[in-house]
Amino acid sequence: MFRAAVFPLLLSGLLLTAPSYAQQSGPGKPAQEQAASPKPKKEKPKKLTRKERKEMQRQAALEAAKQNRQLTEKDRELSEAYFVDGVKFLLLEDYNKAQERLLKAYQLDPNNAAINYKIAETNLLIGNLKDAGNFAQAALRLDPKNPYYYLLLAQVFSTQKQYDEAAKVYVSLVHDVPDSKEYLFNLADLYLAQGKLNEALATFNEAEKEFGPLDEVSFKKQQIYLKQNNLDKALQEGEALIAANPDEVRYVLAQAEMYAANNRLPDAIRAAQQALRQDPDNPQAHMILADAYRQQGNTGESETQIKQAFQSPGLNIDQKVRILIDYLKQLPNPAIEQTALELADITTRVHPRDPKAYSVAGDVQLLANKKELARGNYLRALRLDNSHFKIWQQVVSIDAELAQTDSLLRHTSQALELFPNQAVFWFYNGVGHTFAKQPQKAVRSLEQGRKLTTDNPELSAQFDVQLGDVYHELKEFEKSDAAYQAALTFDANNAQALNNYSYYLSLRGKDLPRAKEMAGKLVKQFPDNDTYLDTYGWVLYKLKDYAGARQQLEKAVRTSKDGTVLEHYGDVLFQLGDAAGALEQWQRARKAGGTTPLIDRKIKDRKLYE
Repeated sequence: MFRAAVFPLLLSGLLLTAPSYAQQSGPGKPAQEQAASPKPKKEKPKKLTRKERKEMQRQAALEAAKQNRQLTEKDRELSEAYFVDGVKFLLLEDYNKAQERLLKAYQLDPNNAAINYKIAETNLLIGNLKDAGNFAQAALRLDPKNPYYYLLLAQVFSTQKQYDEAAKVYVSLVHDVPDSKEYLFNLADLYLAQGKLNEALATFNEAEKEFGPLDEVSFKKQQIYLKQNNLDKALQEGEALIAANPDEVRYVLAQAEMYAANNRLPDAIRAAQQALRQDPDNPQAHMILADAYRQQGNTGESETQIKQAFQSPGLNIDQKVRILIDYLKQLPNPAIEQTALELADITTRVHPRDPKAYSVAGDVQLLANKKELARGNYLRALRLDNSHFKIWQQVVSIDAELAQTDSLLRHTSQALELFPNQAVFWFYNGVGHTFAKQPQKAVRSLEQGRKLTTDNPELSAQFDVQLGDVYHELKEFEKSDAAYQAALTFDANNAQALNNYSYYLSLRGKDLPRAKEMAGKLVKQFPDNDTYLDTYGWVLYKLKDYAGARQQLEKAVRTSKDGTVLEHYGDVLFQLGDAAGALEQWQRARKAGGTTPLIDRKIKDRKLYE
């Protein structure tokens, strides 16, 4: 099939293909007067001011003088030399020198079309659009058959967003200049850019009459019909494209997508299956089928198709990431979790050298509560590209959540080498040292990190809570209390601060009324949390409110198997005179672990030791 070239107007093209100095002709009609019929209705002339009339008379006198002046051979040679010099500087992008030489050429030979054209081009390049337009129109008057002059003038108008004027120039060009029908494509694209769909469609039809059916034209007409909500015409153009290009699977796929977008699912499936007969591994066809089957409620076939699409390297990693992000937005969801996990695995297999594959797989696995698998993929992503702060953050947070001390310390140290000014890594490094029973190192990391949180009070509060815990471990109680108080100043409902502060006060037997207030507030917010119930019960125990303590601890042991909670409950029962019940709870506590060193003596002597 014959394919006509489309000729977008480019400045580099103008510079390389501009007419020579000798391309001149006598004066002709202005471009605006050569527009296609019907001619616009004439408006009543605007009355000129005295100043405008005087300026017009001056310009007319200058023009007349130029026309009457005879150009000597010496002037012609000098003008030509200036012109050649100007074009040279224009090519070198030295626009000031180019303009200087060209204007000197113009002073000697103002009726030379090529000189006017090059001056117009120079003005366009430096952004002087008014002069660019004036000189371009002058060039066109002097040589109305040169297509380059029309193209330059159209570009000047387009640059000023005067699209109607630009369109008029193209109309004049294609109708008045021989062998210029190829510029119908430029005109049609200009109409499209303006949203003039009917005019664009008519122009494309005119181009097809001149050059025959063209794939690019059919495709653009199809897009116009879709914008006009004329689906039948759009599909008709699509079928014509397929018939004219039986080996081009992209047209079949475009047709399938059009059917799918308009809810004609059986037709979409038919077209996508046709595409697969031509290209059995085409991922786009599998994606169209996956979506169509999903809309029909055929979940099994939809999942089969999307997995086949993911197995193709032709579906690039960015497309796969976008699809997996859609799954992420729906997780956790048992209905799609397994499919999401399988797609994540396929992505890492097909793209084993791309960190994005492992990163998005980690995200899917994390939301599916596969934390260790997620961390493994995050670490693979970092081995390929260790510059991603957020991936490091995911790794160390999983380490902390899994309480894997060695991993947490190793990974936070690696992250801090790359991001020494990121407070979050100092925080998790401090947590790691806390897990490792290294409170002095924990304090150093936490204090260092807290200095970096001046613009993030929420993060500062998290540091304060952690510092409260570590300073308590070091028996630096004043610093511990101050850290908790700082956290609660920012957020009076900080659950961790309320719980730990009140519990540690109870262990020290200090400020118990305040401890009771904080623990009670926390239990009111979270009435079913066994840890908070235990704290509140133990504060009441320290206040010798054994009945109240029993009430809270009975709720706690319904769900908790923690040795500390069970031991506390046994102590309360003993204080209430239930020695047998106390012994039973102490025995359960020892089996569970996490008790005080006194648990064996309590059981052996069946007696409370504090």
